[in-house]
Amino acid sequence: MKKKNIGLLIFILALLGLALWSIVPLNTKLLGPNGLTLGLDLKGGSQLLYKADLSKKNPSVTDAEAMSSVIEKIQRRVNLYGAAEPVIQKQGTDRILVQLPGVEDIIEAIKLIGQTALLDFREQKLDENGQPVLDDEGNWVFKDEPAKAEGRDGDQRELTGEYLKLARTDIDPYTGSPLVVFEWDSEGAYLFEQITGRNLQKPLAIFLDNEVISAPIVQSVIRDRGQIDFNRPVPMAEAETLAIQLNSGALDVPLTIIDQRDVDASLGADSIKKSILAAEIGVVLLLLFMLLYYRLPGLVACLSLGIYGVFLLAIFNLFSAYLTLTLPGIAAFILSLGMAVDANVLIFERLKEELRTGRTLGAAVEAGFDRAWTAIRDSNITTFIACIILFWLGGTFGAFMVRGFALTLFIGVAMSMFTAIVITRTFLRLIVASRLTTNPAAYGVRA
Repeated sequence: MKKKNIGLLIFILALLGLALWSIVPLNTKLLGPNGLTLGLDLKGGSQLLYKADLSKKNPSVTDAEAMSSVIEKIQRRVNLYGAAEPVIQKQGTDRILVQLPGVEDIIEAIKLIGQTALLDFREQKLDENGQPVLDDEGNWVFKDEPAKAEGRDGDQRELTGEYLKLARTDIDPYTGSPLVVFEWDSEGAYLFEQITGRNLQKPLAIFLDNEVISAPIVQSVIRDRGQIDFNRPVPMAEAETLAIQLNSGALDVPLTIIDQRDVDASLGADSIKKSILAAEIGVVLLLLFMLLYYRLPGLVACLSLGIYGVFLLAIFNLFSAYLTLTLPGIAAFILSLGMAVDANVLIFERLKEELRTGRTLGAAVEAGFDRAWTAIRDSNITTFIACIILFWLGGTFGAFMVRGFALTLFIGVAMSMFTAIVITRTFLRLIVASRLTTNPAAYGVRA
């Protein structure tokens, strides 16, 4: 048993070392730009309200179906953009609320969400003599409609972004400029092969939302893939936005922005400050109670709770791309801390009862943990079930703050079970084995 306890102690200390390594130094990692990911209510960001023009939707779909499709595509664009825990909600019948934590460039956010990104290719316009038509500035003029080719079923089809399989950013090896590489599905490749085949040594214009992006000369027959190289210097962020828009597809209905605002992060800083103050007061009172009422086991519990806090912060820090800290998340954090204390209280009360019946200290410790385990297990399982239901309902109804609360509480309760059953038990076993003190009074039992 002693070797097992020493092995567990080494394991706990190793985990603690890794956790501390992930969050230290606190002033740059804990709540800094490379630390925990904060939600809109704490970090600030962009909030946009859109109105959908449902009169422009496909007549074959209902208003609800069109709105659902638009929300899904906005969600896909935002996820690809990298905004953590966005809030995208339908309001009324034709409005969509979008909240983007940490996105400070509201103009870029508007461009990303609202632009339709309809891609098509157009051939050069020729006059009656078969010569290229030029505008007043001597530039090529292209046809008003997308280039067509015969599909596999024999029908004429326009080559548009409908057949796009994938778009991604890349760097031109010769100029170092960003470009967008795209790949067609099988039908798009079949059409592209015909169109490039009949336009060899001719310009083929790439249009995005009826605006020419580039007009490269077709050097060879192309089938599966091509690239968009801009006619002007562009930052990589613009190329990435275009790739996101192409990947997510065109929006089903036009969107008009009716409200836009930057959410000030100063409110978040004030909320964090007050939340931390409240947590500090609660934790100090909690530690005092555990020390005064349970004595040595209370000290062990305080140490375990400290390790619990470090582990939980490390989880949020290491998985910051998937876990966002919001005010409801802070509430869940504090609630899970209370549940961790509750588990220790159950264990220590059983320990005191066993000592009063005359059991030896070692037997009382083992019996206290064994008999308290069923109550701890059952209460935490019911909490897990509640978290799963809240997480599901939050996703179903777009209440992402509820999802954040449920996920934080689930992780916190799971970690509290580990600290109460494994860490506290290991420490108490080592204390009993060392015979540091065998006086029942040190364990909260009066003579």
